[in-house]
Amino acid sequence: MKKSIWSWLALLFGIIYFGLPLLGTLEFSLKMRRGEYSMDAYLAVLNDPQFRATFGYSVMMALFTIMLGILIVVPTAYWVQLRFRKLRPFIEFITLLPLVIPPIVVVFGYIRLYNTSSFLPLTGSATGTNILLMFGYATLSLPYMYRAVDTGLRAIDVATLTEAAESLGAGWLTTMTRIIVPNVLVAILSGAFLTFAIVIGEFVMAALLNRPAFGPYLQIMGANRAYEPAALAVIAFAITWACMGLIQLVTRFQKHTRIVR
Repeated sequence: MKKSIWSWLALLFGIIYFGLPLLGTLEFSLKMRRGEYSMDAYLAVLNDPQFRATFGYSVMMALFTIMLGILIVVPTAYWVQLRFRKLRPFIEFITLLPLVIPPIVVVFGYIRLYNTSSFLPLTGSATGTNILLMFGYATLSLPYMYRAVDTGLRAIDVATLTEAAESLGAGWLTTMTRIIVPNVLVAILSGAFLTFAIVIGEFVMAALLNRPAFGPYLQIMGANRAYEPAALAVIAFAITWACMGLIQLVTRFQKHTRIVR
């Protein structure tokens, strides 16, 4: 009984601690029109061409980053689980480095290595800079994508599935695309949604590489406006929670599908 009371108190404290600032931000964003609540701040943001351009750019970069992350992480986690389990601590250490190394260090390293005077001048063109930023985003999302996929692979018998596929004549690519990926699809989608949330709100890399992303747009609006930044904060929060909700929805859908089967 006492444990239950303390659990409810901890939950209540968490709701108050995180919920009150959000409610305050939401209320402030609705006070752009004096004396009454209105959606003027949200309409001003949504009708801003720069908002649409930066948000569209970040969505595009998020999709490319997700594809790159899947191509890197899924085969790596698969082979670690199947053949190289002794390398798991080393791989996990590498995937944790983006949480330890600040993004500003990573992006300055990119600028030093790939500036216009280097052997691979990626920063000399918009396309090259976009590619560089995509790799930077993939680095930031690596801890979350890898752990999501690795957890999904640990939940299935990778060795048995691989042996069964090979006994039927399937090659490595067929085994990956038709056997392994469908069985860890929820884990991949979880990592993808987390990657999307990271890319949408990232500021440091996009700002230092001078790309028209959503993160720098949030900072510019916060420095020059009053009510619109609060509206943007609520929108960004809603996008993040929508991604978390999609993860839960996909997970429950797959569990329901397995039960029906």
